[in-house]
Amino acid sequence: MTRADLDKQPHEVAEMFDGVAKRYDLTNTVLSFGQDRFWRRATRAALGLRPGERVLDVGAGTGVSTDELGRSGAFAVGADLSTGMLRAGHRARPHVPLLAGDALKLPFADGVFDAVTISFALRNVVDTGAALRELARVTRPGGRLVVCEFSRPTNPAFRTVYLNYLMRSLPVVARGVSSNPDAYVYLAESIQVWPDQAALAARIAEAGLWQRVGWRNLTGGVAALHRATRV
Repeated sequence: MTRADLDKQPHEVAEMFDGVAKRYDLTNTVLSFGQDRFWRRATRAALGLRPGERVLDVGAGTGVSTDELGRSGAFAVGADLSTGMLRAGHRARPHVPLLAGDALKLPFADGVFDAVTISFALRNVVDTGAALRELARVTRPGGRLVVCEFSRPTNPAFRTVYLNYLMRSLPVVARGVSSNPDAYVYLAESIQVWPDQAALAARIAEAGLWQRVGWRNLTGGVAALHRATRV
């Protein structure tokens, strides 16, 4: 099994997710104590999707998040770098459109989506700024972006408990559930070095094509939703 390094080379990231694809959805639900379902619903609500709109879900994995977006009545399509994740998604959700796509070079024309989202995947891209610009490229002017990503708990006591779980307990639990538990050591390490809420908002603004950037915390800041509008 492959574990990516924190330099986030695309082929290593893809191979690592290929290795966790078989039990990925179950593992996420167990490790998050079921919060993953709430986070997906919150992402859909934050996008403000309307029937007939087109939304792109980047880093869609097995398409569970894309399926949730489709409940809005919008046409939702998912893209992911990992062919293993896409195969698992096609088996589990044959009704969900999923295709291979790199966040740094999406296989879509300019401005074709009303909204774009990336959940728990921006952290795995080697160049965050380039990915944010590519997301903007495929979004129409006035379109929306929502980034759902792990963040920084705001309560100091809760943050201490969370970090202890992240670095000590999570890898142990992953060994009993995941098909590639080493990948979750990378997960824990990548969360620790990821920017906090304000720093990620600054990165989105610095990409130069997103305006009115804001965020709100989920689960006390374990995750956060960042929302912006295409210039």
